[in-house]
Formats: sequence, structure tokens, C-alpha cells
Amino acid sequence: MTSQNNINKLFILMSIFCITLSVIRVYISESLFFLFLNWNLFLAAIPYLLSSSLKNIETGKFQKLKLASIVLVWLAFFPNAPYILTDLYHLRIQTIVPKWFDIILVVSFAWTGLLFGFLSLIKIEGLLVSFFSQKQVVIFSTTILFIASFGVYLGRFLRWNTWDILTNPTHLFLDVLERIESPISYPTTWGVTLLLGVLLNIIYWSIKLLKNQNSKESREEYFII
Repeated sequence: MTSQNNINKLFILMSIFCITLSVIRVYISESLFFLFLNWNLFLAAIPYLLSSSLKNIETGKFQKLKLASIVLVWLAFFPNAPYILTDLYHLRIQTIVPKWFDIILVVSFAWTGLLFGFLSLIKIEGLLVSFFSQKQVVIFSTTILFIASFGVYLGRFLRWNTWDILTNPTHLFLDVLERIESPISYPTTWGVTLLLGVLLNIIYWSIKLLKNQNSKESREEYFII
């Protein structure tokens, strides 16, 4: 519980830092433009909040269906976390604000959003290990990051959002189906999906590797003492 509280405190501090930077930018530039980052950060936090609210689910056929439903809802919001990376696109806009400030601003939001997403995925993995093998969970996480990259493409280039799953599912489905049926006709779609997917996997599994290595070294130091 203490570890979870520390993580929550860290996220609160990181979010305050991001929001403060955005307010400072409004004061300097007298423009509200980059305030949209705060909304994007809120959307990125939803997967983490969803995964944090889940309790341990017991094994059983019915519980698997329940888990699948929960994961689907989580997955609908998960692409919002890595989506903030694409807000780096707006750095080319020229303003009176120093470019270095805008870089720190957007990267702060992007990193915080990524951590929200990655830690939520770690929590989902913690649920899945009760139902599936470790290898299956690894395949799941790797695949999810590619699916999220496709979701980022839908949001950035086609301007779809999570709510459209409910408000405009037919057109969203047709857009997705068209790109699956004719992949060669949409090189940008699959270029973004594959390359961003690889990047997200590299970052995610690097974090996991460092986390596991740190835990192993901590245990070794404990036994030495």
C-alpha cells in the first residue's frame, strides 16, 4: 500500500508540474492554445484510474468474462496515454514563448501520460497472470502497445476519439476496416502503427527490465546484510 501511495503522490506532483507550466505559458504568451494538454493528460490518466480501481478477480469462467469486459473498457481509453507524444507536433508553431520552454512543457505532459499508461498496463498484467501464462501475458502487452499505436493514428490523423466508439461506431468501424482490407493504400497508417508500436514496446520493456533488475539487486543487498 505504501508503494502505491508513493506512486500516486508522484503522479500528483508530476501533474501539478505540468499544469503549472501550462499556466505559466498562458501568462507569458497570453494564449490559451496549449491548455488542451491538460485535457489530454486527464484522458491519459483514465486508464490508470481504471486499473487502480480494480480488485483481485477470482478464477472461473464467469470471472474471465468479467475480466475481458473490464480490459475492453480499459483498452478503449489506453491509447490516450501515448497519444500525448504526438503533441510534439505542435512545437513547430512559432510564438513569443522560447522554444526550449515549449519543449519542456510538451515533453513533461508526454512523459507523465506515458507513465500513466504504462503503469496501468502493469496493473492489468497483474490481473491477467491469474488466468494466463507469463508468455501469454507478454504477448498480450506487446500486442496492446501496437493496438494503442493504431489508436493514436486514428486520433491524430483521422481525429477519432474514445467517445466515438459509442457516438459514431459505424463510421469508425468502416475507417478501420478499410485500412485493414487495403493496407498498401494507407502507408501512413501502418508506418505510424508499426514504428510507434516498436517505440512504445522498447520504452515499456526497458522500464520493466530496469524495474525487475532493481528489485533483484534490492533482494541481493538484503540477503548480504
